[in-house]
Amino acid sequence: MIPEKLLEIMKQDGVVAIATLGKDGPHMVNTWNSYIRISSDGRLFIPAGYMHKTEANIAYNPNVLITLGSSKVKGLHGAGAGFLIKGKAASIKHPDLILTS
Repeated sequence: MIPEKLLEIMKQDGVVAIATLGKDGPHMVNTWNSYIRISSDGRLFIPAGYMHKTEANIAYNPNVLITLGSSKVKGLHGAGAGFLIKGKAASIKHPDLILTS
């Protein structure tokens, strides 16, 4: 289940950081909140175009850390809220897969 606060953050402009760990050590890339889509069962879909190192690292080690936030969403102690998501990722390649909001 996706928390309401996370859904609110995803509606705002903001950066998403994705950290992976591969044979050569840690690697981090960024994307935008607005690129993330949520499946009906609560999984996050994040386009990884040109994130070749990230894809290779996920194939080697599926554990990822993802952070996202927004200064425009009220947090626990004032302006700004964010999330650290720890989970496992998989690279899905499908030529006909198009996710829309």
